[in-house]
Amino acid sequence: MKRHLALIEDEVAIRENYRDAFERRGYRVSAYGDRQQAFRALRTGLPELAIIDVGLGEEADGGFQLCQDLRQLSPTLPIIFLTARDSDVDTVHGLRLGADDYVSKDMSLDHLLARITALLRRADAWTESLQQPDELLQRGRLVMNVDRMTAAWDGQPVELTVTEFWMLHALARHPGHVRNRDQLMSAASTVLDDNTVTSHIKRIRRKFQHLDPAFDGIQTAYGMGYRWNAHEA
Repeated sequence: MKRHLALIEDEVAIRENYRDAFERRGYRVSAYGDRQQAFRALRTGLPELAIIDVGLGEEADGGFQLCQDLRQLSPTLPIIFLTARDSDVDTVHGLRLGADDYVSKDMSLDHLLARITALLRRADAWTESLQQPDELLQRGRLVMNVDRMTAAWDGQPVELTVTEFWMLHALARHPGHVRNRDQLMSAASTVLDDNTVTSHIKRIRRKFQHLDPAFDGIQTAYGMGYRWNAHEA
């Protein structure tokens, strides 16, 4: 059965070009030109992955709103922003809203397809894991439920996206060991540029600091990567 992608893009020519490219690669594609049309359709039946432009018609930030709406429907739906707006501010904002990836339209099609494949593979692995008894990882005040992909700090839930969860898991598994960006991408089963990996780590830190301003669980090893603070283990 063909994997189902949803493509939300307001420019007709671009939308049809991407639809054709994805269909040639064997995907089934539902394409929409605005936020309202997309949400009406998707809330009755979610795709396996959503690809969203930020600017949708007269709504300059319509894609951001749609991402929030879809994330409310499913905490695990893979979401990619595909947009010409590639400033750091927009990228960070998109990731804060729960997107798994944020890519520019000048990215090669092969690279984009690699990211889609990686996110779908990760979603499949998570579905399979639900059939097994829950696996827990505890490091001091941090408790992670690997099968439910939930995390808690001092008993308080930390709301993480799928990408953030697996990056945190990669760090917490081996306290004190440095994980570089390639290793974090591998753990999250995705393909990201360095700036996007950095944005994810910053977001994870902020979420913990919101619960505990003194949080120092994730340390930067400058020029190398990141590690989980062994003192928090």
